Amino acid sequence: MKSMEDIDEKLTNGKHHSYWIDSVQPLSYSQVEGNKETDILIIGGGIAGLSTAYNLSKSGRKAILVENGYLGSGESGRTTAQITHALDDRYFELEEIYGTEVTKEIASSHKKALNWIRSVIEEEKIDCDYKIVNGYLFPSENDKPENLQKEYFATMKMELETKILNDIPSFKTDQQRRTIQFSNQAQFHILKYLKGLADAIIRMGGEIYTNSKAEKISKNGAVCNGFTISAKQIVVATNTPINNIFTIHTKQWAYRTYVIGAKIPKETLPYAMWWDTGNQESKWPTKPYHYVRLQPLDDEYDLLISGGEDHKTGQAHEENLSEHQRFENLIQWTKLHFPYFSEVQYQWTGQIMEPVDSLAFIGKNPGDKNIFIITGHSGNGMNYGTIGGILVSDLITGKSNSWEKLYDPARITWKTGDVYMQEVGNMTANMVKGWLNADISKTAELPANCGAIINNGLEKIAVYRNSYGKLSAFSAVCPHMGGILQWNDEEKTFDCPLHGSRFNTSGHVACGPAISNLKEKKVPKN
Repeated sequence: MKSMEDIDEKLTNGKHHSYWIDSVQPLSYSQVEGNKETDILIIGGGIAGLSTAYNLSKSGRKAILVENGYLGSGESGRTTAQITHALDDRYFELEEIYGTEVTKEIASSHKKALNWIRSVIEEEKIDCDYKIVNGYLFPSENDKPENLQKEYFATMKMELETKILNDIPSFKTDQQRRTIQFSNQAQFHILKYLKGLADAIIRMGGEIYTNSKAEKISKNGAVCNGFTISAKQIVVATNTPINNIFTIHTKQWAYRTYVIGAKIPKETLPYAMWWDTGNQESKWPTKPYHYVRLQPLDDEYDLLISGGEDHKTGQAHEENLSEHQRFENLIQWTKLHFPYFSEVQYQWTGQIMEPVDSLAFIGKNPGDKNIFIITGHSGNGMNYGTIGGILVSDLITGKSNSWEKLYDPARITWKTGDVYMQEVGNMTANMVKGWLNADISKTAELPANCGAIINNGLEKIAVYRNSYGKLSAFSAVCPHMGGILQWNDEEKTFDCPLHGSRFNTSGHVACGPAISNLKEKKVPKN
């Protein structure tokens, strides 16, 4: 695992590196060094941006893609890379909100995403460890058994390829648990896949620039590295929109999720995916769940990748658990059910944007005619990034797409009002709590390689002490909408509990929606 000294801001957005990042060369391209004109400007070099650029390039449109870091340095490089139409949200619950026919359309869009990825891999001959696997959804210990049966009946109505099993394949448990098998799901190495998309885009005449930060986004384009990129259409394919200050951020909320990777001998487990139905007693409306898959590693070992233990960004301690303890809980849960490994090789976290009504926001940014957004991926980023690439390219080229209304960012879904009020209440409470509390009373209390929030008169200050003992200080007020930041001791970032903006120990934006760095402050003399 990487130490603080190994962090490269352009490579990833936290202390911990994922397996994907460590196993390939950085996807680095030249940076923007002059003014440019293009038909379409795409901002964001993850799966959503590259899928959009690939589709537009195939249609003959000129596109420029810019990425602040390297390709995949955002959340695409911190995923577990499962390609599945077994969604975070249950189909029977989606059916209660949207009705049977609309839910069928949701399922159809995810099936198309699976097939689209497979066809692109075959057409472009992308070597990305792609495998077709089965997935297994089983009830959590505190879930009602009848909910699994309801979900199975719903998947049958949605015309998904599922069947009921009487037990969980290859899963260690002291009780029998019925399971839904989702057949013909898939997995891959996400950064190898992105590299394949990028190669194809460039071959077709598209342009890709990394180390190129887009700012001042407008209907005319954006400023990038101080240069102007003029465009007729703009696609903001960042994990959360950096052009939209308010509207979309009242419809989705940021969560942190934890992942470990451990070596196990080959042929110990089949290549497959496993998911529980989530903690039904959680304080979080998302009902955090565990998710597991296997990844080829070398001739002797596979990598068992396991994730879960989610919480709202900047609120790890709300359940009296530190970030470190959440990793420990994940390790123990994984060892209990997959007791085949002795040492964790990787651990990392990711950021998930949870939409209030369970569907991504893909299409025209509310109030704009030529700016498009792709966000709200929940835990199905591989699918939604692909769906976004298909839908937005269709909207730009004038091709009819039945998903337009389904994923319209301007939509309003009244049936999820209770979730909305719960999230708004949480946001309000954390705004008040942030201004009332502080982590330490004086900087002398701060250990090396740690950060904290301290009061300095009426100011809230974020302070960090590096491994040499040097202190740095910044405003602890998030420049997006005024939330008070919280220290994340695992990823070594200051995180906003309101909308999920994150800042590294230099005060620089690690991920949005904030677009400006923290203001430097004098170190408090206390």
